[in-house]
Amino acid sequence: MPEHELGVRLKEIRTSAGLTQAELADRVGVSRKTINTVENGVFVPSTLLALKLAATLKKKVEDIFFLA
Repeated sequence: MPEHELGVRLKEIRTSAGLTQAELADRVGVSRKTINTVENGVFVPSTLLALKLAATLKKKVEDIFFLA
């Protein structure tokens, strides 16, 4: 089975919403560093975190994350 990489549009969506990494982190209950590592593709978020990010940014999970 081929491996897929997770594509992330979080930074683009976050900045469009006018939020800093720290502000978004505070709203979803994680550290700023967690947001940074998700944006840079270093960390794959849990389903719970992905859903919280989508709800906070008023987007669908698929708008933020996709299979590359």
